[in-house]
Amino acid sequence: MKKLLDKWISISLIKRIIGGLALGIILGLLVPKASGIALFGSVFVGALKAIAPLLVFVLVISSLCHSGKSHGGVIKTVIILYMFSTILASVIAVFTSKLFPVTLTLTEGFEEMSSPGSIGDVFNSLLMNIVENPITSLTKANYVGILAWAVVIGIACRHAKESTKDMLVDISNGLSKVVTWIINFAPFGIMGLVFDTVSNNGMSVFKEYGKLLMLLVGTMLFIYFVTNPILVFWCTHKNPYPLVFRCLKKSALTAFFTRSSAANIPINMKECEDMGLDRDTYSVTIPLGATINMDGAAITITVMTLAAANTLGITVDIPSAILLSILAALSACGASGVAGGSLLLIPMACSLFGIPNDVAMQVVGIGFIIGVIQDSVETALNSSSDLLLSASAEFRQWRKEGREITY
Repeated sequence: MKKLLDKWISISLIKRIIGGLALGIILGLLVPKASGIALFGSVFVGALKAIAPLLVFVLVISSLCHSGKSHGGVIKTVIILYMFSTILASVIAVFTSKLFPVTLTLTEGFEEMSSPGSIGDVFNSLLMNIVENPITSLTKANYVGILAWAVVIGIACRHAKESTKDMLVDISNGLSKVVTWIINFAPFGIMGLVFDTVSNNGMSVFKEYGKLLMLLVGTMLFIYFVTNPILVFWCTHKNPYPLVFRCLKKSALTAFFTRSSAANIPINMKECEDMGLDRDTYSVTIPLGATINMDGAAITITVMTLAAANTLGITVDIPSAILLSILAALSACGASGVAGGSLLLIPMACSLFGIPNDVAMQVVGIGFIIGVIQDSVETALNSSSDLLLSASAEFRQWRKEGREITY
C-alpha cells in the first residue's frame, strides 16, 4: 500500500488533476445518474474549507509573534496591488460592456432573496465581521474576523515565552502537513466536482446566455493576461508570463473547480512556500487577498449591472460609469461577508440607475443560472491573482535588495 501511495505522489500533481478532470467528464457523460461520484468533490472541498480557517489563524499568529523585522513594506505593496487591480478590473468591465453591449431576457423569480440595500450596509457588515467572536469566526469561516483577531493576538504574543512561540510553529507545521495530505487527493475531488457539473448541466448553459458569458469570461481573461502581467512587470522588471502561467497552473485550476477562494488558501500558501517566499509575509497576504482582492467580483457586478441598464434602455454616462466602477470595487471587497457573494451585490449597484429591486433580483437569478461557469472563472481569477500579486510584491523587494528573481 505504501509503495502504491509513493508511486501516486511521485506523479506530477498537475498530471493527476488533468486525469481526474478527464475522468470526471467521461463519467458525467456516460453515467450521469451515479450521484455517489460527486461525493468525492464535496468531501475534498469540505476538507479544504474545514482546515483553511484554522491554518490561517495559527499561521498569522505564529508569523507575527516571531517577526523580528518589519514586513510592512511588502504587505503595504500587496494591499496597494490588490486595491488597484480590483478598481482597474471594474473600469475595464465598463469599457468592455460599452464595446460589447448585451441585453438580458428577464424572467420571474428570485425576488424573495435579500441583498444589501446600500454601500453602507456592506461596510456595516464588514465592520461587524471584524469584531465577531474569534471562535465564531473560525466556525463560520469569517476570514475578516479571523485575520483581525489573528493580527491582534499575534502582536500581543510577541513578548511571549520562546517555548510558547515554538509551540505555535509546531502547530502551524502540523496543519501545513495536513493540507499537503488533502491536496494530494485533489484529483479525486476534481473528478467529483467535474462529474457533478457535467451530469447536472452539460453544455446547455452556454446556449441561452452565451454572449453574456463570453463578455464576463473575456473581461476576466483580459485582466489576467493583460493588466495583471503589467503589474507583475512593474514589480519584477522581468518577463511576467512565466509567473502568470505558473500561478494559472498551480492555483487557478483548482480554484476553478472548487469555486471557493477559502478552499484555495492552503493551495496558494503551499505554492508560496515552493517559490521560496517569506512565510511571515504570505501567511498574511494570501488570506487577506481572499477577502479584499476581488477582481472577478468587481467585473461581475459591473457587467451584470450594465447589462440590466441596456435591457431597460437606460443610458449610462461616463461619470455614472466611473461611480459604478468605484462602487463595484469597494463592494466587491466586502463580497466575502455577504451571503451569495458578488451576485447579491448587483441590486445595490443597479440602484444607482434607478433599476427596481424586483428587476435587479431577476438579474441575480440569471447570475445563478450561469454561475456554474461565471463563478468558476471569477474564483479562478480572484484566487490566482492573490498568489500572483503576493509573489510579485515580494519579488519587488528582492529586486531592491539585489537578489536574483527566479520563477
